[in-house]
Amino acid sequence: MLAVILLLIISTSCAFAQPIDQDLFDDLHPDVGLNVVELIQRYKYPVESHGNIKTEDGYLLEMQRIPYGLKSGPAENKPVVFLMHGIICSAADWVNMGPEKSLAFLLADLGYDVWMGNARGTTWSRKHISLDPVEDKADFWEFSWNEIGEYDLPAMIDYVLSYTRQENLYYIGHSQGTTSFYVMCSEKPAYNNKIRVMVALAPIAYMENMENPLLRFLAAFDDTLEFLAKLIGIHEFLPNTEFLGSIGKVFCKDGAIFQEVCAGVIFLIGGFDSEQLNRTMIPVIMTNTPAGAATRQFLHYAQEINSGEFRKYDFGLIQNLIKYGSVSPPSYNIDKITAKVALFYAKNDWLAATVDVDKFAKQLPNMVYQYLIPFDKFNHLDFLWAIDVIPLAYNYVFDLLRQY
Repeated sequence: MLAVILLLIISTSCAFAQPIDQDLFDDLHPDVGLNVVELIQRYKYPVESHGNIKTEDGYLLEMQRIPYGLKSGPAENKPVVFLMHGIICSAADWVNMGPEKSLAFLLADLGYDVWMGNARGTTWSRKHISLDPVEDKADFWEFSWNEIGEYDLPAMIDYVLSYTRQENLYYIGHSQGTTSFYVMCSEKPAYNNKIRVMVALAPIAYMENMENPLLRFLAAFDDTLEFLAKLIGIHEFLPNTEFLGSIGKVFCKDGAIFQEVCAGVIFLIGGFDSEQLNRTMIPVIMTNTPAGAATRQFLHYAQEINSGEFRKYDFGLIQNLIKYGSVSPPSYNIDKITAKVALFYAKNDWLAATVDVDKFAKQLPNMVYQYLIPFDKFNHLDFLWAIDVIPLAYNYVFDLLRQY
């Protein structure tokens, strides 16, 4: 996955050696170049940004909120939905398909108070009380999705509940947004009681049987890659940059000869599904994605593939003894995830294999719903961007929320 993205960037970089002809930016979708707040404003929905939400370990996070929809209007005590993105993504994932397809807009119009989190290190959450992501990169980026689950989610959820004066909320996560939720509820079980129901889109815990060949290649060299990353100072992976946005504008727009290459990169990440990807929206997606992540987040997933376990980060024998008191990292206690959990998964998901999801489902103490998408080509990213995501997935999510 990562190698292909890098190859695309490197192979096209020569095109940017000279000033770019502005004619190349003609005929773009009007949402290209807009961040999450600007996207929401463009469609006349109310939007708020809530920043400087401090975690226990000093990171400062920012969230976006759509307090009500155009079809629902303002009201007191609306039920709260908290949306959490996947790896190298951000809150923009929930709005970049526009009001007719994006989950945040749809939920707001159904009468929910919608909050969108941004994990540490992403575009909106690159702050710390004492560390700088560039000057102090070795320390700032020393985290995986374990810390996102242990510190970021509790901080954001506590803030949302305090601000809205609610006792609990609905949680919807995609990909890493599901993994970090499982971490939170197993490491801090009190948060189970703050969740009305958790909806897992493309859930990831066990990864032994995932089919993505590029991530498997990464897993084969996880120890070596960690050493090399530290040696050459690569602590952050794929931040959001104007350069990457320009690639999306020029090479992925309608009529561009490289548009299918751009689509191919997306398919190599989550599984091939040429029917459900709206190519016109690729430049919109690339405006805000990738949003940045720590290299360790990817390495932690690589370790999951190799170990076949759902467990904490493996620092190596000596550091494990110091940090955990054991030569191997401890597994997360799934029995402590007592919140109601609903699993939505797909046969063509190259990151969340059905056999791994089924294994996890059998261990969850309070699984209330398990739904396999009835379309064989549906993939990992279709949960966000598919043309038919509403009838195939979201309508069932809406029914579930109404039930609880």
